Amino acid sequence: MRSRAVFILLTLSLFALFFFQLTSVDSEQSKVLLVRLEGTITTATSNLMREALEYATANGYSALLVTMDTTGGSLSATFEIVDIIEHSQIPVIVYIYPSGSKGWSAGTFILLASHVAAMAPHTLIGSCQPVSYSPFGNSEPIRDEKTINALTAYIEERARMHGRNETAARLFVTHNLNLNDESALKYGVIDVVASGIDELLAKLDGRVVRVLDRDVILNTKDAAVHKYDPSLRVMLLNIVSDPVIASLAFLIGLYALIFGISAPGHLAEIVGAFLLILGLVGLGFNINIAALLFLVLGAILMIAEAYTPGFGILGGSGFLFMIVGSLLLIPLGSAQWLASEDFYKIFFGVIISSALVIGGFTLFMVYKVVKAKRQKPLLKGIINEIVYVVDELGPDKHGFVKYSGEYWMAKSQETIKPGSKAIVVGKDGHVLIVKSLEEK
Repeated sequence: MRSRAVFILLTLSLFALFFFQLTSVDSEQSKVLLVRLEGTITTATSNLMREALEYATANGYSALLVTMDTTGGSLSATFEIVDIIEHSQIPVIVYIYPSGSKGWSAGTFILLASHVAAMAPHTLIGSCQPVSYSPFGNSEPIRDEKTINALTAYIEERARMHGRNETAARLFVTHNLNLNDESALKYGVIDVVASGIDELLAKLDGRVVRVLDRDVILNTKDAAVHKYDPSLRVMLLNIVSDPVIASLAFLIGLYALIFGISAPGHLAEIVGAFLLILGLVGLGFNINIAALLFLVLGAILMIAEAYTPGFGILGGSGFLFMIVGSLLLIPLGSAQWLASEDFYKIFFGVIISSALVIGGFTLFMVYKVVKAKRQKPLLKGIINEIVYVVDELGPDKHGFVKYSGEYWMAKSQETIKPGSKAIVVGKDGHVLIVKSLEEK
C-alpha cells in the first residue's frame, strides 16, 4: 500500500515537472517586444530600431512589434531601417497605430519592408514622392527620372519580397497615392487591420512569415508585450538629430563663435564651437559647399568688422552672407529626404525666423563690442585737461577735483587751494595726478 502511494506521488511529481517545463517554454516563446517610432525619421530612429531588435533577439522574444506614426524623414535613415528589418533573425511587425496615425513617405517604405504590415482603423499611408525644396519657401514634387525610377524600383522590390501589391507600391512614389486602412487591406498592401495591439496579436497567431529564407510561425496569441525603453545615447541622439534642433544648434553655435572671437573672455567661442559640432553631428548629411562658403565668408566679414575702422559695410555684408548661407543650408534636399510639404513649410519658417533673430542679436552685440573698443580710454583722454579743485590738495592730502560735472579723486606734490584750477599730468590707478595751472 505504501509503495503504491509512493509510485502515485512520484508520477504526479514528474507530470507536474513536465507541465512546468512546457509552460516555461511557452511563456518564453510568447514574448513580444514593443518599440515606438514617431515623428521625423532620423539617424536616431534607425539607432533605436537597431537597439530594440538586438535586445529582442538576445532575450528570446518571438517578434518585434513596431508601432509607428510619422510624416516621413531622412531617406538614408529609412534605407538603414529597411536593411535592419531585412537582416533580422525574428519577425518584425510594423503597425500604423493608434487610430488617426499616418505612415507617410518614409513610413510607407518601412511598412512595406516589414514581415507583417498592419494598420489601425482610420490611419493612412502613402505620399512617397520626394519633394524638391527651394530656399525661398517654394516646394514641388520631384519628377527627375533617375530619382523616381530608383525609389520606385526600391519600394516595388520590398512589396514583391513580401507578396504585396507592387502596383500600389509604384503609385505611392510616382503619383503620391494615399490609402486608408480599408483600401490598403483590400488592395493587398497590408496584411491585417486591427483596432488594438491585443487584437492584432490574436489575428497574427499561427501566421507563417518568411524571415531570412526560413519560415517562422508566429506565436503571438496572449503573448506578453514588453515595451522597449531607448538608451540614453538614443535619447540624446533623438534630440540632436531633429532637423529643427540640429539646424538651430548649428546657427547659434556659429553666431556664438563669431561673438566669442570678437569679444574673447566670455566663453562664447567655446559654447559656439560645441553647438557647431553638435549641429553638424545632428544634421548627419553632406552639407552644400556653396552654403558653407557663404557662411564662412560671412563669419570672416563680421569678425573683420571688429578690427577695421568704420561700421556698416563689412558687418552688413557679412550678415547678408550668413542669411543666404542659412537659406542654402536647410537640410531638405530632394534626394535625401522624404517628408510632407507641411513639414517643409514649418521647418522653413522656424529656421529662417530663428536665423534672422539670432543673427540680428549677434550683429547688435558685435556692434556694441566694436563701439566700446573704438572709444578713447577715458582716463587716457583726461590727461592735460583742466580740472577745478574742490578740496585742498597737497603732498599728504588727497581730495576731489571736478571735470565735466564729475568728481574725481586727485593728489598733487604741491599745495593747491580749493576753487583754483589745475591741470591733469598723470594718474595713479583711479587717482588723478594734478599740478597747479598757474605753475604750468
